[in-house]
Amino acid sequence: MGWNVVVTVQEGGYQEALKVLRQFGEVGRTEYFNVLTLRVLDYRQFIEELHEEGERDPQLVHCLAGVVPVIQTFSFQTPAEFEEKSRQASCAWLPVLGGKSFHVRMHRRGFKGKLSSLEQEQQLDRYLIEALELAGEGGRIGFDDPDAVIAVETVGGHAGLSLWSRQDLKRYPLLHLTRGRSR
Repeated sequence: MGWNVVVTVQEGGYQEALKVLRQFGEVGRTEYFNVLTLRVLDYRQFIEELHEEGERDPQLVHCLAGVVPVIQTFSFQTPAEFEEKSRQASCAWLPVLGGKSFHVRMHRRGFKGKLSSLEQEQQLDRYLIEALELAGEGGRIGFDDPDAVIAVETVGGHAGLSLWSRQDLKRYPLLHLTRGRSR
């Protein structure tokens, strides 16, 4: 697995997106409609440069529907393996999530009928809340202007996770992680 960014492309913008993304890193095609992957050296530098380019020339990024860099990646073959590895990966953020509002946002590609985005979001939310309570930190699930969002992106049997602060979510609208979901 060589990617650390998942990109969804606007309808009809595939070729243009390839051209835009190639200036930032190695672009990978996927078997999923309007989904590309990207390998960049520094995900923070990438999202900032893309944001700045979009500010200078909004037409440049209009072909992109969503762009989500990830920090931690892993491969999985079963839903149980996905659950275990996503829990392990997200534990790194427990110190940051303590006392904060947050939620998990998952975009799944592949494993249809085997892996439910909503169920995985809820399970990981519960796991993190329980882990925070055990650590005496507390935390709460929040969808309206949360302090943080954990993004989970899957492409087939590969997954990536990242943590984004409220400030990140406001600064980088291409993340497309702020659409709340009532559960």
